[in-house]
Amino acid sequence: MIDTHAHLDSFDDTKLKEVIKRAKDVKIEKIINPSAEPSNFERVLKIAEENDFIFAALGVHPEEVDKFEDDTLDEIRRLSENKKVVAIGEIGLDYYWTTDTKEKQKEIFSRQLELAKELKLPVIIHDREAHEDTYNLLKLADLGDIKVIMHCFSGSVEFMKQCTKEGWYIALGGVVTFKNAVKPKEVAKNVPSDKLLIETDCPYLAPVPYRGKENEPSYMLESAKCIAEIRGISLEELNKITTKNALEVFKL
Repeated sequence: MIDTHAHLDSFDDTKLKEVIKRAKDVKIEKIINPSAEPSNFERVLKIAEENDFIFAALGVHPEEVDKFEDDTLDEIRRLSENKKVVAIGEIGLDYYWTTDTKEKQKEIFSRQLELAKELKLPVIIHDREAHEDTYNLLKLADLGDIKVIMHCFSGSVEFMKQCTKEGWYIALGGVVTFKNAVKPKEVAKNVPSDKLLIETDCPYLAPVPYRGKENEPSYMLESAKCIAEIRGISLEELNKITTKNALEVFKL
């Protein structure tokens, strides 16, 4: 399996070693580790450089747009020369906590999309309660062949179909295992096989039976089992599908 979204830099060095060991123990083949703000660019990259199966993505999360500086794009551009950087992310829009920064979020999102086009790197998209604006800005960016990953997808089946029609990928994680997660389960059942990815978003959103605990890549197995059951296929088949998709998206 490939965990297409894990915040490994959230763990201290001691805990990180344990988390990486457990990931290897359950045969996690690769992990994509996106940044959230400029202050963690270097550590995200360091973790990738020190572990051959871990890769980095660089970007500024919508909740962190106040930390976006005049030279942030230049820093991402410079650091992305490193071959371990495989995407721009996590970037996007989040209207859940506040809409006060809505216009700034849209500006920073669009500027990072333009950088992804320049660098020819896929984009990892954060979209929380901002589906229409996220979709419209992605369309406006005219990304061409740039791959789009809708991280921690929270939309309806209808919105999923709108996204996959554009060729965008749908990444699902621990939420799909929650008892009352009706929409995520419907999406998991209906998303086209060639557009499905799996992730953890660790240390957040741990799947059942670990819900409420600190999430980690090794727990992705529970989400995978749940998605396979929902789709009526074997775990082996699901792993084959999602691994192939992840390898293609991130050119690994």
